[in-house]
Amino acid sequence: MAISLDNDQTTTGTPVVTVTDEARGIVTDAMAQEANPEGLALWIEVRAVQAGAFVYDLYFQAVSDAQEVDAVATVNGLTTVVPERSVDRLRGATLEWSTEGSGGLVLINPNKPATPDLSAGIPGEILSQGLDGPLGRRITALLEAEVNPSIAGHGGRCDLVAIDETTGDAYVKLSGGCQGCAMSRATLSDGIETMLRSELPNLGQVIDVTDHATGENPYY
Repeated sequence: MAISLDNDQTTTGTPVVTVTDEARGIVTDAMAQEANPEGLALWIEVRAVQAGAFVYDLYFQAVSDAQEVDAVATVNGLTTVVPERSVDRLRGATLEWSTEGSGGLVLINPNKPATPDLSAGIPGEILSQGLDGPLGRRITALLEAEVNPSIAGHGGRCDLVAIDETTGDAYVKLSGGCQGCAMSRATLSDGIETMLRSELPNLGQVIDVTDHATGENPYY
């Protein structure tokens, strides 16, 4: 559906991310330099959560690659695609051009990563280490890039809530469809833990601190 705006812009679809006029000009100029710019869109997504903040990817890819569940919108000739898994994390964000330093595109996002529940009896000395150590950052990146996309189809999610950088023990919390699911133990040991160990040989125990009894929407 096309919506006519007061400034004579034409919008098709509902943009998840607003692109300022200056940023749109930068993006469209860069897109025009691509070998085959016709049919391309600016894809915007959350790639990972690191140090308590979202990490983003912006890239050009064919509009035709978008799935029905993805958010596709066109404003003043620029089409943006936000993959379904990033929609709620980017809703209301603005892509703008910053003149600070050498200049560049900046994504201003009002949304923040959810704060994990750390009330599961994890020793205080481990909680005090935080998640910003080398192993914690690596596990968080792997969960966001590899694990969560694969279990999102069941409405599930896995977050690192504490890490012992000395022993390598990782405390994780399952949520969504994985919280209270009868197969959550297998998902953790046969899926999540196996994947993490294949990338992290120094990983210690993977300890599930999820309160499965309070799961509201387990996947069966």
